[in-house]
Amino acid sequence: MNFYFNSDLASGYKSNSQKIRVMSENWLSCNMFCPACGNIHISKLSNNMPVADLKCDRCGEIYELKSVNGKIGRKISDGAYSTMIERITGAGNPDLFIMEYSREWQVVNLTLIPRFFFTPSIIEKRKPLSAQARRAGWVGCNILYSAIPDQGKITIIKNQEVMAMESVVESYARVRKLQIGDIKKRSWLLDVLSCVNAISKDDFSLVEMYKFADILQANHISNHNIEAKIRQQLQILRDAGFIEFLGRGRYRKIQVR
Repeated sequence: MNFYFNSDLASGYKSNSQKIRVMSENWLSCNMFCPACGNIHISKLSNNMPVADLKCDRCGEIYELKSVNGKIGRKISDGAYSTMIERITGAGNPDLFIMEYSREWQVVNLTLIPRFFFTPSIIEKRKPLSAQARRAGWVGCNILYSAIPDQGKITIIKNQEVMAMESVVESYARVRKLQIGDIKKRSWLLDVLSCVNAISKDDFSLVEMYKFADILQANHISNHNIEAKIRQQLQILRDAGFIEFLGRGRYRKIQVR
């Protein structure tokens, strides 16, 4: 695989962000398969399509691309806060490719965040632009990358090592079991999954999970029976094959090899 961008595509643009957008989208459309179904090609969409950059012609899955020069930090800058919240609470949110590229315009890492891992809690509202700004009062947002559960970060390229397509498609199919349309239910499940991930060992207990009650209460202020909700979400994770129940309030994480 050629990891270099086609720099000829950037010749007609002055803005560096425009250059990167054109080159990175072109690279993805030329080199990437569909993680959702394994189709060997995904197509670039027209530039006037809102939020979507590419689409699989076989399964219809749509994708957006964010490109980062260097390493991804804790957060990724995005567009308008209100638009993002409307997207993730609706039905039209695309899957998100996150590409890390080098100063030499080479793809280094590529990760996919499935659309059903987006919740309001991972979207950070930025301060409004000042009155002196061209878009005074505009409110942007950040995607809190570090707050996304590890299960929702599917590695496709790592340090220019390309994962097998079968492995990526299998990973997508596995996490699809966590797909929930209702945003409140989705938020609960992923918040509890993050708590499970925060426990360093594979075996854990309900008592350990209950220690996250204050954090979960802060995210779900209208719920007044947090411990029962934790048990409910653990059952969903068990049925989806992410943890197993050992009996007497004990669980074990199921690791994928």
